[in-house]
Amino acid sequence: MKPLRVAFVVHLMQVAGAEVLVRETVRRLKGRITPTIFCLDAVGRIGEELVAEGVDLVCFGRKPGRDFGVSRRVARAIRERDIQVVHAHQYTPFFYSALAKPLCAFRPKLILTEHGRHYPDRVSPLRRAVNRLALDRLADAVTACCHFSKEGLTKTDGFAGRRIEVIENGIEIDAYGPPADKGLAKEDVGLDPDRRYLIHVARHHPVKDQTTLLRGFALTAPDLPGVDLVMVGDGPLRGELESLAVELRVPERVKWLGIRTDIPDLMRAADAFVLTSLSEAASLTLLEAMASGLPAVVTNVGGNPEIVRHEREGLLFPRSDAAGCADAIRRLFRDDELAARLGANGRARAAERYQLGTTVEAYFNLYCQLAASRRRPSTR
Repeated sequence: MKPLRVAFVVHLMQVAGAEVLVRETVRRLKGRITPTIFCLDAVGRIGEELVAEGVDLVCFGRKPGRDFGVSRRVARAIRERDIQVVHAHQYTPFFYSALAKPLCAFRPKLILTEHGRHYPDRVSPLRRAVNRLALDRLADAVTACCHFSKEGLTKTDGFAGRRIEVIENGIEIDAYGPPADKGLAKEDVGLDPDRRYLIHVARHHPVKDQTTLLRGFALTAPDLPGVDLVMVGDGPLRGELESLAVELRVPERVKWLGIRTDIPDLMRAADAFVLTSLSEAASLTLLEAMASGLPAVVTNVGGNPEIVRHEREGLLFPRSDAAGCADAIRRLFRDDELAARLGANGRARAAERYQLGTTVEAYFNLYCQLAASRRRPSTR
């Protein structure tokens, strides 16, 4: 069987969930697909990695606003490479890919995969109508990384829900796991083995609501003098968040590590994981924390409760509720038996349900099914 010619369409190949999935799909399907990455806006760090590995990448330099010339350039790149399947991750990459499809005589099969949703999740009546009457018909398959994202596609965007398949995210489970010696694990990443750590891994962005995290942690600080907060990541709010830690009188209790490449080691060194997002789909860092055996404190939003069941793999609390966050943190660090049980359950659930290999094979099977089909778009 000849390798399938597959194009992956993204905004840019930055360090984020959808882009990491694309990278791992390209690497794991080496020899079974001939991949091309289409970046609408910029190459990004992951894109540079893949180019160094010899992967074909095209950047279209999209202009602000609606740049319909991008669709013409996408169509040209599809025709030049005789692409069989176009896999668009997120709505905007799908929008431009769908407009490109008629310019290719409808020959490439087109997949839309929905990951996260905006917060608040609203779209214009015009967009909903265009989706329902036109763009949905140009998609040969529609998938979502969790049921929350599927619901957003149907109830908010107007796509036909009956054909949307949920393909859950996965991670490399074997790369994560509890350490043999927690103290040594902490020393290996430069942390104090005599202290305990609550770890947060995410970009510093309003949707991640690190303000609630810092306020919640500050409420617990007097009660948990041996616990520090580890912030991994970076972003536009980094300076404001550091200033807030000073204002809350916990600057010495918060460690800002920036972007790191040793996430599995940091997870092994931590004692619990926290995620305070206003909206979330299927967080890879949450799955990584579970695979590491960490009990999780997460907001009860989006796909979080699909992954973490309250009192079984972690503790859920309402979005923007600093007091609720603080209560959950206190419970984990005051009740070692509870923390150990939640952590063990989380690792078992991640291993059972969120394996990267299962996710990638599900997408490859979909590519094969579509490539074998020569039907034109339906007229549902």
